[in-house]
Amino acid sequence: MTLPDRNNPYSFNEYLEWRKGVDYYADDPFFQEMVRAFAGDEAEAVDKEARVFSKKTSFRWRDFSEAIAVPEKRPYMMHYDGHKNRIDRIVRPYETLVMEKEIFSEGIFSEKTSPWTRFVKLSLVSQNSEAGVACPLACTWGLVALLEKYADSPETSNILTQVKEGIEGEFAIGAQFVSEIQGGSDVPSNLLEAVEENGEWRLYGNKFFCSAAHADYSVVTAKPQGSERVGLFVMPMWLSGNKEKEIRNGYTIDRLKWKMGTVELPTAEITFDGALAYPVGPLDRGVANVVGIVLTLSRLMVGIGMSGAMARGLREGKKYAEFRTAFGLPVASFPMAAGQIAQVEHWTRRSIAGSFKLYGDFIDLPGGLSCGLETDEPLPLKKYRFDVRQLIMLQKITVSYDAIDMTRLGISVFGGHGVMEDFSSFPRLMRDGMVQELWEGPRNVLLTQMHRDFQRVASWYPPAEFVANVLEGADDAVIREHTAELEELLATPHLFEMNDETLDVCARWDDFCSRFFHAYQELALTQAEAGPEAIKKRSRELVSG
Repeated sequence: MTLPDRNNPYSFNEYLEWRKGVDYYADDPFFQEMVRAFAGDEAEAVDKEARVFSKKTSFRWRDFSEAIAVPEKRPYMMHYDGHKNRIDRIVRPYETLVMEKEIFSEGIFSEKTSPWTRFVKLSLVSQNSEAGVACPLACTWGLVALLEKYADSPETSNILTQVKEGIEGEFAIGAQFVSEIQGGSDVPSNLLEAVEENGEWRLYGNKFFCSAAHADYSVVTAKPQGSERVGLFVMPMWLSGNKEKEIRNGYTIDRLKWKMGTVELPTAEITFDGALAYPVGPLDRGVANVVGIVLTLSRLMVGIGMSGAMARGLREGKKYAEFRTAFGLPVASFPMAAGQIAQVEHWTRRSIAGSFKLYGDFIDLPGGLSCGLETDEPLPLKKYRFDVRQLIMLQKITVSYDAIDMTRLGISVFGGHGVMEDFSSFPRLMRDGMVQELWEGPRNVLLTQMHRDFQRVASWYPPAEFVANVLEGADDAVIREHTAELEELLATPHLFEMNDETLDVCARWDDFCSRFFHAYQELALTQAEAGPEAIKKRSRELVSG
């Protein structure tokens, strides 16, 4: 029996004190176990660096990310200064500026940062959601990889140094401006024009969705004058000496987007009127390079980041269910809630394990990413490269989808409080997750692309061999089941004919891709829990042929 008490003594402070003291890495034995299982000889060094980095991410940067997530601190435009000079200043909160500088000063893409340390840092910082920094980190990663492959001038070499190693302690930030109003993922339809004038390339036209509009440099797709093929360029947002004067490099920021999520990140519509830019790679291979390198790394980052967000959501939801009582019992003791929490825990663990395994496959790829499916490499390496390409797309669409479902269940654990923006991290995780699920190709686009990719390699990479390679170490029955289904779905030559049969194949293909990547995640989880010696990797001799 509960008697009335006008001075209700109930308090959430016990839970809040616990949440305030959580160290994302030190208090996550499962994540530590994954480091030991997958990082190999690097594990001890990675663990040491992760503990230092996590202190910043879990407390200082967490507080910054929560402070800037309120509506009154959203970025806004100041187009003119007090003397009517066009400056297009993006006004962002002080906390954002400090946090961004500190995170990029970590040199995450530096040669001094080992691959596994980079992965762990990206995963940990993503537990604070996008927070205005995850997208710039992904874009900068893509810019670094692109320039490592193609920087061939003093200008592009200098840009590479600035974004990768920093100059006098200042690290530049990258962006990527690809989408235009007539079609976001339809890059070949780009109309932005690149004109060579007096030996320099200048950009003219519009881009409609430009995230990280505050960056120092951007990868921009544009068609050279008179060409139907898309080229790829790197554009300084300011020319030398002009950043302090707020003189933009031949472009105007027309407005900032009003988004449902990632609201701390400035996403803009931009008009180019003679912006100086530097060509990167063959001018007729822009689509292949932006997709094969830049967007692929962004997709990889989405998978890493969403897995990290799931870790935070699981931790906070699970603890709240232990703390909160209803009808005299902890929420966690009700079978329905307990079952949901157990489901979320399994999804989270398999997502994190799969992210580790895929990253290991990625960093073992000789020569890094390349554009296109057809290369002059030995056949075993071409197949391995194909595997990594498909797995990155599969992870992006699968983990994004699972993370949104997970936040929905997590919110339900909090009951009515779950939708309160200032009560838990779940509303922000869900809003940001909905946006990140769409970045670098929405689900339907990537599913169609993957089906097309399999058709293009059918002459040299049979579906059965793909399944056996990707699921090496899984039960034979699992491999046989997925092989038979993949072969059946690929019997449909393309997904572009509007009829009942194609619609049915599309639905089945969508379902199959999720289940196939879940099988990959389950394999990763099983292998990781068995220890480092159980993790299957293709030998370098096999990959190189």
